[in-house]
Amino acid sequence: MSTKTLSVRVSDEDYGFLSSIAEEEKEDVSKAVRELVDLGRIMLAIEKYRKSDASLEKAAKIAGVSISKMIDILREYGIEANLEYEDYLKSLKTAKKTW
Repeated sequence: MSTKTLSVRVSDEDYGFLSSIAEEEKEDVSKAVRELVDLGRIMLAIEKYRKSDASLEKAAKIAGVSISKMIDILREYGIEANLEYEDYLKSLKTAKKTW
């Protein structure tokens, strides 16, 4: 996976928060930010799925995970499935390819 460098301005309060998280986890601030971005993607995907603004497939893409992992994440957070017929058909096609 290639990476890009990103410069972001944050408030002193946010920087202090990020620094304290990094210190607690014994990692650098950059790693703490990357982990928060990953978590933010998952939370955004959950929220969009919960509001029916995203299908299961789209939520998985937002979160950067597979559809099966997204199903597990939604279950972890107690989000009920709102599978659309198209999602159901896609999952059947995927299952057929797997078997």
